[in-house]
Amino acid sequence: MLDRTRLHALLERERRNYEARLPRSRAAYDSAGSLLGRVPMTWMNKAAGRFPAYLDEARGARVRDIDGFEYVDFCLGDTGAMAGHSPEPVMRAVRNRLGFTAMLPSEDAEWVGAELTRRFKVGLWSFSLTATDANRWAIRLARQITRRPKILVFNYCYHGTVDETVVTLGPDGTLPRPGNVGPPVDPAETTRVVEFNDLEALERELSHGDVACVLMEPALTNIGIVLPAPGFLPAVRELTRRHGTLLINDETHTFSAGPGGCTRAWDLDPDIVTIGKAIAGGVPIGAYGVTREVADRILAEEGADLVDVGGVGGTLAGNALSIAAARATLEEVLTDDAFAYMTTLASRFTGGVAKAIEGLPWSITQLGARTEYRFGTPANGGESAALSDDDLDDYFHLFMHNRGVLMTPFHNMALMCPSTTTEDVDLHTELFTAAVRELTG
Repeated sequence: MLDRTRLHALLERERRNYEARLPRSRAAYDSAGSLLGRVPMTWMNKAAGRFPAYLDEARGARVRDIDGFEYVDFCLGDTGAMAGHSPEPVMRAVRNRLGFTAMLPSEDAEWVGAELTRRFKVGLWSFSLTATDANRWAIRLARQITRRPKILVFNYCYHGTVDETVVTLGPDGTLPRPGNVGPPVDPAETTRVVEFNDLEALERELSHGDVACVLMEPALTNIGIVLPAPGFLPAVRELTRRHGTLLINDETHTFSAGPGGCTRAWDLDPDIVTIGKAIAGGVPIGAYGVTREVADRILAEEGADLVDVGGVGGTLAGNALSIAAARATLEEVLTDDAFAYMTTLASRFTGGVAKAIEGLPWSITQLGARTEYRFGTPANGGESAALSDDDLDDYFHLFMHNRGVLMTPFHNMALMCPSTTTEDVDLHTELFTAAVRELTG
């Protein structure tokens, strides 16, 4: 059993150290009177030290705060900076791109679309500014061509702020996710929910015949990493086809699995792929790709407005700056060789943590360049959510932060980028081992 008294004492020590080290960040936070929640995005309040460190600059795998401390960054913008911070090819593309947005296409877009096709196998692409929008538009298109009202997601999935997906599984079916802000309708009207890796439940819910699409990450990533059980993903594909339901792979986080995400690494066959965050090296972007069969069905819809106000576009979507950054990222930064290097580092990271937690009922799971430890061994989202421990999370986050390592504030995820080094990984192993020893005595 974990000694909670010891944990709380160590946590308070780390919080005091954090506050003492960051007076300028604390002052900036306290004086931010014009911002809702005192931060430019309310999620930034998810800080174990009760206020966030403020950014000065970020390059490669390093972040510096306004108090002058430098950190090895394993958060990497919660995947948005998987290419590393300020990668030179992207910076060069941004500097050279005259005219950021003009509501006109650029020639780079065809290159990016072709490269995404090579990586993810689906053949026709369209762009947004976020993965949330890519998911939202893909859902609308799926509903349009199937004439079905509902979608299906897996419990404790994460697909951005799409209304239909901020849900959980209750004893009688779909419920709003705890804390869901202002859901527009009862989510049971829009969404069916089952546990990841539960094929019996998936078939039962698809049998109603009202599900336009299954929107899924091939592995859950925002509630710890939960990998698919053997045979699960092929069975999902077979069941969706049998029931006339489209299959959408959201590769925004699972892009860590390799140059073409899980779709390529595991030879998957979705109807639609959505992605965002990392593919433009930190410049805002999202994208969705469809098979030619799905594209034909979309373009055959005579009543669907795809070119004006039909709900699947945006003024800044596909802008020349984002597309130029995506080309530079995919062509020169997040290459096949880079993924091989990043995955090797993640394996080293995983091995170090695994050794440190020997004898504890904890686990660490790797997905390519991404790895995460969890305080148990869950098989689905519900089980993983039940293992959440805010005090343990905060202790490890603050222990690392106070000694020069950043982890993802929402969970215990570490991501490698092309600039991460073996020394960075070994520093984390050393610190994590020390944190575990202090905690366990």
